[in-house]
Amino acid sequence: MPNSETRLVTTTISPQALKALAEQRFGDMVKGVIDVQTGALVLGGELHADQEAVLLQNGAEQADLWGFNIYVDEPFPSNIEFDSMINIRPSHNNRSRTVEDPAIQQQILGWLQKKIC
Repeated sequence: MPNSETRLVTTTISPQALKALAEQRFGDMVKGVIDVQTGALVLGGELHADQEAVLLQNGAEQADLWGFNIYVDEPFPSNIEFDSMINIRPSHNNRSRTVEDPAIQQQILGWLQKKIC
């Protein structure tokens, strides 16, 4: 597979740019990590852990970072899959790869709705 870009999204990302990120690695899906407190977002690449590291290097708190996948050919919000190894946090009452707290899911969806235009 070709090298795939990881992109820090500071404002918004167009559907075309999102699809281009998907094509670099998985074809129809882009991995992402978001800081639910600030809306800082990293998309693309191979591993949620790499995206998480970018946000941590930019001052994010690990407890605020959650991983997800975006299926670029599906309609929002059903195209968001709350699945990532970084979401396993027994100390925060999240014992699976899924974001289990509906309030956190809603925070993620709210930010994504603003960022992906």
